[in-house]
Amino acid sequence: MNRVLNNYLVFGFLKIVLNVVLVFICLGILLNLFEEIEFFKNLGVSYNLPFLMTALFIPNLLIKFLPFVIFIAAMWYFVSIKSNKDLLTLKVFGFSNLKIILILGFTAFAFGVLVIFALNPITSAMIKYYEQTKAKYSKDVDHLVSINKNGVWIKENIGDNLRIITAKKLVKNKLNDITIYEIDSNNKILKRIESSYADIKKNEWVLENTKIYNFEEEEVVVVVEGDYIINSVYNIDKIGSLYKNLDTISFFELIKDYEVLKDKGYTKTILNEKLNEFFSLPFFLFLMVILASIFSVGSITKSQNLYYIFISIISCVVIYFLSQASLALGQTQRISLELAVWIPIIAIGLFCSIGVLQINEK
Repeated sequence: MNRVLNNYLVFGFLKIVLNVVLVFICLGILLNLFEEIEFFKNLGVSYNLPFLMTALFIPNLLIKFLPFVIFIAAMWYFVSIKSNKDLLTLKVFGFSNLKIILILGFTAFAFGVLVIFALNPITSAMIKYYEQTKAKYSKDVDHLVSINKNGVWIKENIGDNLRIITAKKLVKNKLNDITIYEIDSNNKILKRIESSYADIKKNEWVLENTKIYNFEEEEVVVVVEGDYIINSVYNIDKIGSLYKNLDTISFFELIKDYEVLKDKGYTKTILNEKLNEFFSLPFFLFLMVILASIFSVGSITKSQNLYYIFISIISCVVIYFLSQASLALGQTQRISLELAVWIPIIAIGLFCSIGVLQINEK
């Protein structure tokens, strides 16, 4: 009998999860499709391409919002079994509130593991193709960034001239052993700038130990004392956004190619942050079920639907902003990025540990 009731709980919950996923997919398509149409409207592409781009983008977006999907689905499920008296029936068969919550919580945990190992490789490949396709039609093609085993290569237009930048390595917000070529419209080298490193935290790059070779003046060499500043369309944030989209890297690739990714310029901190996001996802989903139960399982009286809808919306907003605030602290180096990933989960876990004990007594 217990096995039958367990299956009833699990499959009933997964059915509602599927319904909520479909709702999120529909909302995602509506919101993202207009953005893709706006991007491609003047590029002379077929009408199918915006729909394809949306189809590639939505699964990755859904994984990012999966904790909120699980929370809403759990709220919906708990309210439904209270309304149709199934919760009371389960208690008659010896199921406590805590047992019901843990069954659904571990179901969400297993679902999170399945997403990481089975779905993430597919969504990462989809978002990689999405990024590559969008890059082909990007209006910023005159400005390119490439990071490979030969170092960092940057191309940008400055007026009628072209600037080619090479560097040995990108470390934090600095380019090491940097050389900058300025080339005119006739492909003639006007100037070569060499520096031991450049601070690219802002669009005003600060170069140290700089030598300037001016070929317009018969190779006049100028050794600059102190800082030398050049303006660029790039800074560390823009460069990071162009080539450090870790959504294109699956969990397996991150584990297998960890050292290779570090050699390509990905910092250890960023890689560890992404790894911790993967590791924390099942625990996040587990706790979101517990949190939903605290708000919706307290009595066996008929639910007040508007109240639960309000609680769901407010909780999702609070958790989202808590996550963003925590990541902001990590990105500004107030705390480690790895800790920033876990702070919301720790906070929710502490709250749930108190609330779930009270629920079990009812």
